[in-house]
Amino acid sequence: MLKKQRVAYILEKLDALYPQPPIPLRHRDPYTLLVAVLLSAQCTDERVNQITPQLFKLADNPIDMAKQSAAKVQQIIRPCGLAPQKSKAIVNLSKILVEQHGGKVPDNFADLEALPGVGHKTASVVMSQAFGHPAFPVDTHIHRLAQRWGLTNGSSVAQTEKDLKRLFPKDKWNTLHLQIIYYGREFCSARGCDGTVCEICTTCYPNRKKPFKTKKA
Repeated sequence: MLKKQRVAYILEKLDALYPQPPIPLRHRDPYTLLVAVLLSAQCTDERVNQITPQLFKLADNPIDMAKQSAAKVQQIIRPCGLAPQKSKAIVNLSKILVEQHGGKVPDNFADLEALPGVGHKTASVVMSQAFGHPAFPVDTHIHRLAQRWGLTNGSSVAQTEKDLKRLFPKDKWNTLHLQIIYYGREFCSARGCDGTVCEICTTCYPNRKKPFKTKKA
């Protein structure tokens, strides 16, 4: 199957399976989404969704969060991992939002990525899911699947993002990002599929007999 054929098949398959994929992180607005995405680094969405109700009961907006101590936030978010760094980032970015952005989350990459604890992937999620701007957040799971499906060489997450943006229509990026995540969890996980098990892998590469080794992000 040629790459163009793989792209068309993947789009069709994922649209059939997940026509309207929900955002997995529970949130109410751009700010609560930003905090939830920051917490999700090296942590499952399920765990984050268990923690954020208590955190947002303490403070669910930049003004109130900026008044909290990092120690108090850290105590709540400890189960998410990397709590010392994440708690400082949440409090400090909240202060910056109040002082420099009128208490609102900016809707551009430059200002988002200038916030403490906010990298390109986090900014991409907020841009796409909170504001609807075309973006293609690539996490380790999407990086792995894109390699298995022959869409990138896996040299880096940044390169994978460029390759996926080049291959898929811009108006599909925001939905496709979520669709790949859901498909990876359900059918093509790190342990559940080695490139020779799930339907997309076997359809794209029917002659692949040996496990496909992916490059880590």
